Amino acid sequence: MSLSGHHALTPARERATLLTLGAVQFTHILDFMIMMPLGAQLMRVFQITPAQFTQLVACYGLAAAVSGFLGGFFMDRFDRKRALLVLYAGFGVSTFACGLAPTHHWLMIARLAAGAFGGLAGSMVSAMVGDVIPPARRGRAMSVVMSAFPVASVLGVPVGLVLAGKTGWHAPFFMLGACAGLNLLIASIALPHLPTAVVDHDPRRQMKEILSHSVHRRAFALGGMLVMAGGVLIPFIAPSFVANVGLNEETQLPIAYVVGGLATMISMPLIGWLSDRMDRLWLFIWLSALGSLVVLGLVRLGPSSVGFAAMMMACFMVPMSGRFAPAMTMVTNAVEARYRGGFMSLNAALQQAASGLANVAAGLFVTTDAAGHLVGYPRLGYVSVGFFFLAVLCAAELRRAAPHVATPAKTDAPAPAHVEAEALV
Repeated sequence: MSLSGHHALTPARERATLLTLGAVQFTHILDFMIMMPLGAQLMRVFQITPAQFTQLVACYGLAAAVSGFLGGFFMDRFDRKRALLVLYAGFGVSTFACGLAPTHHWLMIARLAAGAFGGLAGSMVSAMVGDVIPPARRGRAMSVVMSAFPVASVLGVPVGLVLAGKTGWHAPFFMLGACAGLNLLIASIALPHLPTAVVDHDPRRQMKEILSHSVHRRAFALGGMLVMAGGVLIPFIAPSFVANVGLNEETQLPIAYVVGGLATMISMPLIGWLSDRMDRLWLFIWLSALGSLVVLGLVRLGPSSVGFAAMMMACFMVPMSGRFAPAMTMVTNAVEARYRGGFMSLNAALQQAASGLANVAAGLFVTTDAAGHLVGYPRLGYVSVGFFFLAVLCAAELRRAAPHVATPAKTDAPAPAHVEAEALV
């Protein structure tokens, strides 16, 4: 391992590792996202209210939060690849079980299991990026992994919607379980064996050191606020496009997701490139400002053509997903290698909990009227913008405490020693 806390790989092995991690992240993101477009169908099939649907969405994140907190005690005890493969296998089985659920309550139980395994697996993906990529290139590497979001939108969500429309809501989960099985096989071959297990690991001491680090606490705050802005809106985007905008659920709604995903696929490499060449805080601020403006228009969207709705989806997804590249690079740079597994597990737990709570809170604002329209959605726009602002404040505080997390690195050298020493205060 180099002094900068990463394991040097050959360029070819590095690319294979990032693509494999991106594929794992793709299924994790898609498992979470697939519930959103299925919202209208699930509410109809199970005869549940919007609030009950948000509970189905939120239980995934809340289970991931609990498992992530527990994982913070012991994840650094194991080598990263072994831990990821075991967790990912549990995620695949749980996702397949979602497709077999006969009732709303059994689906919730399966979602809880999928969230518990998927949340920990996702944290291992972020930790492995830090393990193999030097700080000077982490922005681009993080954008590769974060591209799982638009790829899921372009490929997974539309395919899932078409399958659900033709064969029922069970089919997308079976498709996702099969993808997870294939990825598990590829990951077992492609991922490098990294000696990341901490010798003489003491779970309680490790947790105490992670939580007592002031820079870690600031990074946790940024990670939590980062997901809240989208967490209050995303569960109702697909239902609002069907009920309020008037898109056809089987043909026009997938088009909106494809256009939004394609726009994000084009923008993510550029944002990752910028993240390695300019101050990450300022990049995060500009993306947050753009996202806030789009949100205020999106939540007020009435009957529209599929073309205009798709354009609004693209304008929403580009800054919303783009913020993650600079922000998560800052979070990853804030932790030393010896804490990375436990730290990323706790960060994932916090993000999943924040997302789950945001989903539940969203259900308190939105109801349906007699015509089936979603009522109260515009108020969520103001809540979302508030979380955009809070995330920017958290990012600014993190950079103030540890300037190296936001400054583009010219080399693969580690942060100055005096910065790390001051960060412990």
